[in-house]
Amino acid sequence: MIESFIHEWANLLIRWIHFIVGVAWIGASFYFNWLENNLERKPPQDRGKDNEIAGNLWAIHGGGFYHLKKFKTGPQPLPTQLHWFKWEAYTTWLSGITLLIVVYYFNARLFLIKPGLIDSGVMDITPTKAIAIAVISVIGSWFVYDGFCRSPLRKTPLLLATTLVLYLSLLAYFLSEVFSGRGAYIHVGAAIGTMMVGNVFFVIIPAQKEMVVALKEQRPIDPAVGKNGLLRSTHNNYLTLPVLFLMISNHFPSAYGHSWNWLILIVVSLISVAVRHYFNIRKVIKSLWWILPAAFIAMLLVMWMTAPVPQTAVSTSASTSKTVATQEKIDIDSMVQTIIQKRCTVCHSESPTQPGFAAPPAGLVMDNPDQVIANADRIYQAAVLNKTMPIGNLTKITQQERDLIAQWYTSFP
Repeated sequence: MIESFIHEWANLLIRWIHFIVGVAWIGASFYFNWLENNLERKPPQDRGKDNEIAGNLWAIHGGGFYHLKKFKTGPQPLPTQLHWFKWEAYTTWLSGITLLIVVYYFNARLFLIKPGLIDSGVMDITPTKAIAIAVISVIGSWFVYDGFCRSPLRKTPLLLATTLVLYLSLLAYFLSEVFSGRGAYIHVGAAIGTMMVGNVFFVIIPAQKEMVVALKEQRPIDPAVGKNGLLRSTHNNYLTLPVLFLMISNHFPSAYGHSWNWLILIVVSLISVAVRHYFNIRKVIKSLWWILPAAFIAMLLVMWMTAPVPQTAVSTSASTSKTVATQEKIDIDSMVQTIIQKRCTVCHSESPTQPGFAAPPAGLVMDNPDQVIANADRIYQAAVLNKTMPIGNLTKITQQERDLIAQWYTSFP
């Protein structure tokens, strides 16, 4: 019990740190991209020595006025106090990887591997092999992406973006075949996050260091250096919303638990990119106002796609009629209560017996018949429609038992 308690608090604290530094990183990315797109490109009236100003902007915030300037190359002399934005990115990635290890790798058989693959003959996979696949997919994605960016594709941004979408689609499909829905989603998110932090560590910060060194040595700055850093920074900006979606996705089984979960992941990510694009260009190209309504309609279509099938369409091995005889209904109720106690309450109990759980997940308790009936909707969705529970199918629930739960649920008036 004490191990489960420590594990739960480690999960909470690391997740909290990950959230805090992630907000700082994303906030900086959003702000500087907004700043770049809203700079007044006309030279200021009082140019003075600032004849190398590329743009300026006046802002008001927190009871004060701010005047921001962007230099075409750099100021002379170089300021002694220069603020860098990098540790937010590094700490976000490090805390995210730590969280991945604590949640998914310490409990790979439970949270990571797709139910049914272990010892099934379909795929000879062990927790060690699953973790190896996960690590290769996350780290390898950086090298694939960086290769795209260094190839001739970089000269055609749309073709580069299309290639990246195709790669992420293949990655999402492959991982959804090997990992649980939650595991697949979070590892696609980790792969994208690794691309983003790789941009910061290997491209953006080295580019900025080169600019600083050039200014100190009073030699011309290679424009390609800053241009490449700006390109990778722009990529990070557009990838931010898909990563945020994937970070919160493990709370929504209608997405990760769907049979087309990999496609849902890609579609929602593309919608997120479109929304980000609108906010990036809305003051520059006002004719693209239709992007937000189109994104909203696209999300409605995704919701329609993932909607539960009508209860009468559920395939069961027994009759699903709502007019079952009273005695038969009593028997079904009793059998379902037995199934719940056997398959679900190892976790969903005031005192879970499953190692790794110090408290019932999501606060859902099913220790008695009243609690089971009160949560019938959630049980039906998770156990029958999405089949995301029991998690990792650790209690070996059978299809016949899922069918009986469906019959029980559809018998309610």
